[in-house]
Amino acid sequence: MLAGMTIYYCPVDGTRSAITALTWCCPVCRGPWDLDFTPARGIGMNALSARIDSLWRYKDFLPLDSSAISLGEGRTPLIPLTDTVSAKLDYLMPTLSFKDRGAVMLAELARRLGPDRVVADSTGNAGTSVAAYSARAGLPCTVYVPEGTSPKKTEQIRAHGARLVTVPGGREATALAARAAADEPGVFYASHVFNPYFLHGTKTYVYELWEDLGGRLPDALAVPVGNGTLLLGAALAVAELEALGLIETRPRLIAVQAEAVSPLATAFHAGADDLPPAEDGTPAAATLAEGIAIPRPPRARQILAAVQASGGTFLTVPEDRIREAQRDLAARGFYVETTGVACWAAVREGGEAVSGSVVVPLCGAGLKSGMAG
Repeated sequence: MLAGMTIYYCPVDGTRSAITALTWCCPVCRGPWDLDFTPARGIGMNALSARIDSLWRYKDFLPLDSSAISLGEGRTPLIPLTDTVSAKLDYLMPTLSFKDRGAVMLAELARRLGPDRVVADSTGNAGTSVAAYSARAGLPCTVYVPEGTSPKKTEQIRAHGARLVTVPGGREATALAARAAADEPGVFYASHVFNPYFLHGTKTYVYELWEDLGGRLPDALAVPVGNGTLLLGAALAVAELEALGLIETRPRLIAVQAEAVSPLATAFHAGADDLPPAEDGTPAAATLAEGIAIPRPPRARQILAAVQASGGTFLTVPEDRIREAQRDLAARGFYVETTGVACWAAVREGGEAVSGSVVVPLCGAGLKSGMAG
């Protein structure tokens, strides 16, 4: 059932579309959709204790209230790293990354709509997750990845039965190839960037923190940002919890980028509300944090606005600190891929920006890419 799943709407020009139309972006501006959705009121923490131990315990706050293809995603542990910094172990997900939170929402929506096939694009983790949940839903799936994507990630995508298309060039070329396929009839574009159902999945990260911390949130949430899906999901959850009267204060959002690919950090510290126009012919820089190496995120304006509104900031980390953070976490018992250690690299030395209690996500398992050389 899609009851209560009203419509997509464009936050730029107000264009609206039925969810059943398979229209993956605003036909006017070609930008990402948002979702016209309001969570149910009157649900407190006491109502959650007897519910299923997965993210579907928060069904009252989600645009889909159940999933026939759940793999038990969500409810990952929260473990202290220091007296003030805790880590949420989102690499302990069915496909070993936080992307399962959003991918299960996309695949469940696709299952209900019944497209001919599912298409996704990714640097690896989102594609792996969409491939797994599409397999669970019995839907043919094609995943586009950039050349140079970790062999372990492409192996996992193939293992789930998806067709893998390797695209010459970087992340932008891969996205363009997938979007061309998404324009074909009968295709559901399982985009973790353009489809807002993904953001409503990632917001469960914060609902879990709220529950685990006894009805409050930490002073700050540090989040790695490429396309910004976890950050925007977190901002969405914080706004909902406040509107529902379930929290009194909002945490600061600390957005973390690799120094080598940090377009949003540069724009934020310049006081801009969007990215500058693209410069043709500029090669994409390389970084160990491949999952956040996004030169032009489609939701850039929303990301910048969310961090600004929270009173937060952007931090960047150089490659040597990413290596050091991965080794440090491994020495503490956490084997995390290089993208997933970015937030720990940013906050481990403290500083005014990370004062108070902070939670960092460990987003992907080290098995995804191995240790940095």
